[in-house]
Amino acid sequence: MGVLNTILEHNRSFVENHEYEQFKTDKFPDKGLAVLACMDARLVELLPKAMGLKNGDAKLIKNAGALITHPWGSVMRSLIVAVYELRAEEICVVAHRDCGMRAIDPNKILAHATERGISEDTIDTLRNAGIDLDNWLKGFDNVSDSVRHSVQTIRNHPLMPKDIPVHGMVIHPSTGRLELIIDGYTGKAPVHA
Repeated sequence: MGVLNTILEHNRSFVENHEYEQFKTDKFPDKGLAVLACMDARLVELLPKAMGLKNGDAKLIKNAGALITHPWGSVMRSLIVAVYELRAEEICVVAHRDCGMRAIDPNKILAHATERGISEDTIDTLRNAGIDLDNWLKGFDNVSDSVRHSVQTIRNHPLMPKDIPVHGMVIHPSTGRLELIIDGYTGKAPVHA
């Protein structure tokens, strides 16, 4: 049985047994928080628990590396919508140690793409159309610097109100320990004693 069939079978039971009732809430985040986090499978349950979040507390936006690669992309749009339409009053960017986006090799990804049937002609067409695949697929070298970059991109966006605190953190994917990189209230890195 494939994954889809397993999911659908579980869902039928979930709905029939009214298991959804424990998750009832509305679309507005109770803690007024939007979180941009990595899509890493280790963080599915760990991140909310490490942050003390339950269903309904926050808007959770996930992508590879918790990266904002373009100020006019879907991540920034989601954050703008969260602030103006969904009552988010603070934003947290949470990346993690041991991230798959750290020092990722775009050439390796494109080689895997060709192994899976994407033609060299398609890749060449994209490059000739002006798409910088190497930059688009590139990850980061330093997770803390990556968080700083995403925080700055959010803060400096022309549509983001200046009164929204934007915090930056790194979580350890085994322990859940959060390391504060940018304190959104002060706009600075924490001072360690």
